[in-house]
Amino acid sequence: MNPTTLLIADDHPLFRSALHAAIDQVLPAAQVIEADSLPALLDALLAHPEVDLVLLDLRMPGAQGFSSLIQIRGLYPAVPVAIVSAEEEPALMRRAIDFGAAGFIPKSAALPQIGTALKAIIDGTVWLPPGVAGGLAVEESDDQEQARRIASLTPQQFRVLMALADGRLNKQIGSDLNVTEATIKAHVTAILRKLGIYRRTQAALLAQRLLHAESGNSTPIDFPDDDAD
Repeated sequence: MNPTTLLIADDHPLFRSALHAAIDQVLPAAQVIEADSLPALLDALLAHPEVDLVLLDLRMPGAQGFSSLIQIRGLYPAVPVAIVSAEEEPALMRRAIDFGAAGFIPKSAALPQIGTALKAIIDGTVWLPPGVAGGLAVEESDDQEQARRIASLTPQQFRVLMALADGRLNKQIGSDLNVTEATIKAHVTAILRKLGIYRRTQAALLAQRLLHAESGNSTPIDFPDDDAD
């Protein structure tokens, strides 16, 4: 039997060491891979598709809100992802689960609790801190449905959506991605269809609201008119 493989994605070496120590306690034979940025995480997943669990810090370099979680879930739907975060608001935890996280581990948790969380998640249980899980057992939210739709986007469509959230024009996005403006227009059409909306400004605002949700607010962006490009 192959050893359990975990991927720690966090830009803080000390916390990666703490997680590694917790893993050693509950899974002493596990293989542990580390990444300190979103690009390094994606490279690691490409090289190790057999990963059994990703432990993801939402605020790594290259990540934007929940975009890293959604991107991983879209690219590797069979790989569970647990969020590790210094932020511990119940609303943030609920949003993480809505986006498909397999659990939420606060960075303030003691090593024994981290070990308990890891074992539960690897066993297939959605884990949340004690006292939080019951409060989050509510009906499915609109955001959860939209998260599923965003996760259905292809990697290139996802990049286009992120660019829309930044207020980029089709011509600018095409230059950024080294494709034609017509290709970007086709991607935007497909994005709107998959998200079940009709205007690019709706897509951009949706991405802003959902993908920047961890901060509680976002800087308003002046979006171009739908017919401007």
